[in-house]
Parts: sequence; structure tokens; C-alpha cells
Amino acid sequence: MNSDRKIHFVASQMDQADAAMSTLVERYGQCDLEQANVIVALGGDGFMLRTLHRYLPADLPVYGMKLGNVGFLMNRFREDELLDRLSAANVVELNPLCMIAVTEAGNESTALAINEVSLLRQLNQAAHIRVLVNGSVKVEELVCDGVLVSTAAGSSAYNLSAQGPILPLGTEALALTPISPFRPRRWRGAVLPSTARIRFEILDNYKRPVSATADAQEVRNVISVDIFEDRNTILKLMFDPDHSLEQRILDEQFL
Repeated sequence: MNSDRKIHFVASQMDQADAAMSTLVERYGQCDLEQANVIVALGGDGFMLRTLHRYLPADLPVYGMKLGNVGFLMNRFREDELLDRLSAANVVELNPLCMIAVTEAGNESTALAINEVSLLRQLNQAAHIRVLVNGSVKVEELVCDGVLVSTAAGSSAYNLSAQGPILPLGTEALALTPISPFRPRRWRGAVLPSTARIRFEILDNYKRPVSATADAQEVRNVISVDIFEDRNTILKLMFDPDHSLEQRILDEQFL
């Protein structure tokens, strides 16, 4: 029997997720986080991202069940046979992006992103951004609504909506995608090795302010943003064998 599974349940602030958590806790028990060896998250993709960020110090695998609007990172919800499903689940290890943003006030903020780091104009005027890769200027002046860097796991989210490429898991690549670019008119982004270090420098930042967001953590009035894959941080997601993240990302290319 799978009695070695010590589960810590968490749920989003939705009535449906809260009710499901009460039922599951009554059936399988609730283990304190310090003694748990797996976290089961009930909600949608947004809640899964918040859970991964919040419980990163616990270094536990997270198994999600969909009880929200979007569930790309989640498994199907089912009350029965949870212990068996956890034992049979495949673990996917992901490295997040690290964002180091410097503001016009001289403050430096560091944040991690599981899906993407995005820069967006704050006012009605287009942003002017210099793009550097590994210290070399690649786009002297990108005129746009914004620009983003996406992991493979996040490439089918905001990146895809911005016409960026879908990156299958295991490709060791990052997507660099402009958002509504005006100049250079024909540049549609790049696929970079995951070892690349990307830097954005904001031009004319007082007249054309820009914010930077790592998943949901926003920093406003940035003047420079450095992004690289944090290989020292490993996130562990669990998926049912017939519901693999790798297959779903691959299938997105044919929808």
C-alpha cells in the first residue's frame, strides 16, 4: 500500500477547490508541510504557479489537480485512488528563469519565473528597448509594446499568444519574443540556448516607462533587466502517465 505518501493539501480561493480539499483531507489526511513528501495543489494554472513559488523552499514535488479555469499544468481531478496516482506519477524537473531588474531609482529586484519574464510599456507610448544576448547587442532599438523571455514549460502560454514559438520540453532553449513590434518591422524574435544571458536596456525611460514581470511579480519603472536560467533551482511537477506535460506541449503545435 502507498502509506509512505505524506500529503500536504493546498487549495485556491474558490468554493469548488475549498470543498474538494475538505473532502480529500478527510479521506487521506493532512500532513504538516515539515513532515510531508508531496504537495497536492487544487486549482488552476495560476494557483499552481503561486504554489510553486510559495513552497519553493520546501523542495517538494507538486501534484496539481484541475479545479480552475485553465489547467495546463494540472492533472484531472478525481477523488479516488489518489495514493496510487501519486505513486505512478512521472516527475518533471524544471529550471526557472532568474530576473534581475534595476529601477530608475537605483533599486535592484530579483525574482524567479517559471513561465516567462515579460516587459511591458506602462503608458500609451511604445517602449524603446535595446536587446543584448551574452553581452552583444542584437537589436539596437526595439520599438514595441513589450518583449518577453519564456521557458519551454511556459512557451505555450503568454509567449504563444504573442506569436512566439512553442518549445518542447528538453530542448534546452528559451524563446525571446517581441510583443506587438513596430521596429524592426520584420523581426519576430529568436530561439536561444538555455545558457544564454539576455539583457534589456530601456531607452528614453522617463518618457517611455516600462515594467518587468516575472510570472506575477511586477517591478515598475525599470531601466535594465537581466534574465538567465537558474540552474541551481529545480522545481518538481508530477503528472499522470497518460497526461504528460511534454506531450501536451507537443500537441499544442497542431491546434
